[in-house]
Amino acid sequence: MATFHVMSDAESRVAHPQIRKISIGEVWDAFLLGLDDFRQQPSHYAFLCMIYPLSGVVLITWSSGANLLPIIFPLMAGFALLGPLFAVGLYEISRRREAGLDTSWQHALEVRQSPALPAILTVGLMLLVLFVTWILVAQGLYVSLFGPQPPQTLSVFLSQVFDTRAGWELIVIGNLVGFCFAAVVLATTVVAFPMLLDRDVGAVSAVETSLRATVTNPAPVAFWGLIVAVCLIIGTIPIFAGLAVMMPILGHATWHLYRKLVVPETAPIAPTSDLATSPG
Repeated sequence: MATFHVMSDAESRVAHPQIRKISIGEVWDAFLLGLDDFRQQPSHYAFLCMIYPLSGVVLITWSSGANLLPIIFPLMAGFALLGPLFAVGLYEISRRREAGLDTSWQHALEVRQSPALPAILTVGLMLLVLFVTWILVAQGLYVSLFGPQPPQTLSVFLSQVFDTRAGWELIVIGNLVGFCFAAVVLATTVVAFPMLLDRDVGAVSAVETSLRATVTNPAPVAFWGLIVAVCLIIGTIPIFAGLAVMMPILGHATWHLYRKLVVPETAPIAPTSDLATSPG
């Protein structure tokens, strides 16, 4: 039976995988490889990712109905902070394709059998905390500029934002703060989730390796962040539906970016279900 472990691996060790220095061209190549993965069976990948746009619509509907118009945009922008977690099943599909294994959509669900699942959920919890913190900060910024009384209608809210000095302060400061949150997520998770699927190294090693990859490759990782931002913006049109295509492409590309950034282990890739039954 596998040993329960979260922060380190099954032997209570924290691994420090070797990082490669890559070029911006290799980042673009990873994106193209992700696009190629998506082209193989796009219908079921889109199906898997429909939860993302649907959840976005639900969040917007909920916030509008609850008279929480000021946090609609923070919800839309902040929801992307959870993207790396939602794409875990897609990393698994790309991993299996690389290993020459069956890539039927049901294998995306095999992540639940991974011995690294506790660590994956722990890093996911970190993202959830960042998401909630971002929403609270965004709400606090609005209150500091406009007071605690929410706008009564959408037209009033839009007038506040675009026709007042305080509104433009909200736009500028809010986007700067949001950029900081996005940068933290990018730096701490750029390879974290795919690495946990590939190697049961624990949450600490996954986050630490992501940070080292970012420090070693600041320009390529920043370029990757730009690709993600552009794809997510495109994906929100119309009404988040495009995310059903953009999310799987980015998910697959993240796997290939991980392969380029982190030196692989010598052992061959095994199916997740096989890893789950290995002694630990």
